[in-house]
Parts: sequence; C-alpha cells; structure tokens
Amino acid sequence: MSNNLQRIIALGASICVLSACSEQSEPPEPQLSFEESLQQQLILAQAGDVIEIPAGTHRMTRGLSLSVAGVTIRGEGMDRSVLSFKNQAQGAEGLLINADNFTIEDLAIEDTVGDAIKINESDNVVIRNVRTEWTGGPLTTNGAYGIYPVQSSNILIDGAVAIGASDAGIYVGQSTQIIVRNSRAEYNVAGIEIENSTFADVYDNVATNNTGGILVFDLPNLPIQGGRNTRVFNNQISNNNVKNFAPAGNIVGEVPTGTGMMVLANDSIEVFGNEFADNDSANVMIVSYFITERPFDDPNYDPFPEDIYIHDNSFSGGGASPDSEPLNLLKQATGQDIPDIVWDGVTVPGADGGAVLCISNNGEAGYVNLDAGNGFAAPSFDSTAHDCSLPSLSVISLSSNAD
Repeated sequence: MSNNLQRIIALGASICVLSACSEQSEPPEPQLSFEESLQQQLILAQAGDVIEIPAGTHRMTRGLSLSVAGVTIRGEGMDRSVLSFKNQAQGAEGLLINADNFTIEDLAIEDTVGDAIKINESDNVVIRNVRTEWTGGPLTTNGAYGIYPVQSSNILIDGAVAIGASDAGIYVGQSTQIIVRNSRAEYNVAGIEIENSTFADVYDNVATNNTGGILVFDLPNLPIQGGRNTRVFNNQISNNNVKNFAPAGNIVGEVPTGTGMMVLANDSIEVFGNEFADNDSANVMIVSYFITERPFDDPNYDPFPEDIYIHDNSFSGGGASPDSEPLNLLKQATGQDIPDIVWDGVTVPGADGGAVLCISNNGEAGYVNLDAGNGFAAPSFDSTAHDCSLPSLSVISLSSNAD
C-alpha cells in the first residue's frame, strides 16, 4: 500500500471519529447573565443558602423576590456590591421578601421604580449594612420607601443608609419588636419612620437633611393600629430642612419642612438623650391626628397622643423658618423663633396636659401649646403642667439571635 493511500485512509478515519463525537456531544448551555443567575438562585433557594453578590455594579431590569425562609443575601460592602435598577422595566419593587429568618447585608440597591426593599409578613429579619439610594437627589418621582418592613416582627435594621425616598428612607409599619440603630437617613421626606407599630427602639442614628428627621405615627384605616411603646434615644437629629417632595396626597406630604421629630397620635413614647439642632420649623412636635385636618371614619382609631415623655435631650437652634401657617403666625406674633417642643394642645376630652406630655431635664428648651383645639386662639408657653416624669419604657430585645 502506498504512503499516499495510507494517509487518505487515516484522514478519513479521523473525520469519522470527529463526526461521531460531534453527533453524541450535547451543545453547550447558554451562559446566564448575572441578573438571570440571581433570579434563578432566588427561585431555587433553600433554607440555609447564602446568595453572594460580588463586587461591582450589576444592572437589573426586573424586580427580585424571595419567599423561602432561612436565606441570606450578602454582598461585599454597601459601596462595593451594587444592584442598580436605573433601567428597571418590570416589578413594583427592587427586592420583595416574604420569608422568615431572612438576612440581607453588605450591599446597595439603587434607583428602583418603587420601594427599594419591601419585607412583608416576615419574622426574624436582619437588614445590616445595606444602602438604599435614589442617585438623582430628592425627587417626587423617586420610589416611596428605601427599607420597608411591614406587618412583620423581630426586625433589626443596623448600619443602614437610606437616601432619597419620596416617603420614608427607613420605615417600619404595622410591626412589633423592632430595633433601628447605627443608621443614617438623609435627603428623604421622612428619614426614619415608625408607623402603627409597637415595641421599637430607635437609637444611635443620624437623621439629617430630610424634610422630617424621625416620625412616630399612628394612622387610621390600617389593618394594625394602636402604635405605642417606642423609645427614640441617642440620635443626632439636625438640619432636616429639605423641601417636602412627597407625591400629592401622601400623609407624609403634610410634614412641615424643618421638622426634627414628630409624634402623631401615638402613645407611650420616650424621647431622651438625643441631640436636636437647627430644624427650621421645630425640633420636636407632638400632635393629634386632627392637626392634619383629614377626615376619618374608623371607629377603632385613637387620634390622640398620650404618655409622651421627653427628657434629657439637648437642643440648639431650630424654629427659625417654620413651614406651617400656625407656626408662622406664632413667629410673627412673638418675633421669636418657634420653641423647641411644640404641642398642638389637643387632648382626649376631659384629660389634662400632663396626661399627654411630660418634659424634664432638657436644659433651656422652650415649649409652646398651640391651642389648636380652639383655633390657635391662645397659645401658651407655660410648661408647668408638663413638669413631670413617666416610668422608663423597657429595653427591646429580639426573640432571635439577630440582636
């Protein structure tokens, strides 16, 4: 056999082998994008899983969701691992959670169409070192809430940063057993808000450059009512003078620009050890729901604040440029800045002022009762009725290992 013929036979055999191999092998699977891979991990997650978000800015076009208990989502730092929803085309939130024993930490969620992180009907929730932000600044078109647990329990928010929400940066609603600490809220309408919730500790936070720094509200016509037992302490609450940019109709849209802290229709609130400074409407306001002038037809709703204890805080500046008609009229009448502690003067029929508010050991803090129940006819600066103390509220401890 000639050498040429041997070469031809060998070449043919090689072609057959290669062809057979090609026919038997499976085509390679298409590689998933990061967004597709993350969606898949959330869908297939099991209890105990840790879903890692690597460093980098990851573009997301659809909202994410998780409904499996016991899962952790973990990045490499709130300024390193970023989920950007600037081009979001689907979904009402950035991340929607309905799962117990959930942890999210060390990442950022930016520019969502709606809420950044919404957690609904979940128990044992940890949100640690997470940033939510709308990077275009304070705009009405921003999503409503940055960090938003609702109808949940045993919630720890620790080391969070919330920027640019058109309602509240850090909001906990209709929930119980809550700790918000070591966090920063800036350029939101409401920096930190506790609403229709019970047993909350809000401490060691910075609330600055919002419309209102810290709000503790109780509102009608919600499934869970009777907000009470919130301690707000050791926070820095200053320069909350950003013009209110809430969408029309939102209740938070009625918060005056320049509000340091507002308690609205909530009970058993202890406010102590805070530093209030340079909030242009007032450093602290205690008001009934009637101040909103909104009608309500909820027979179970209590519109009056009661048992509010404000003590051992420091105050400086504030009240220099009130964004409220009654406060403006008061400033014009007196020629003085609005006092540090403002009460609307509305009480449960038959109750006295001491049943609403006790004030002690706040240095030279000023006080005014606006007499709102009588059309603001006779404001009073006499705080004698409030020279009292109330029992300290209990420390909040969570029933998980989150705290």
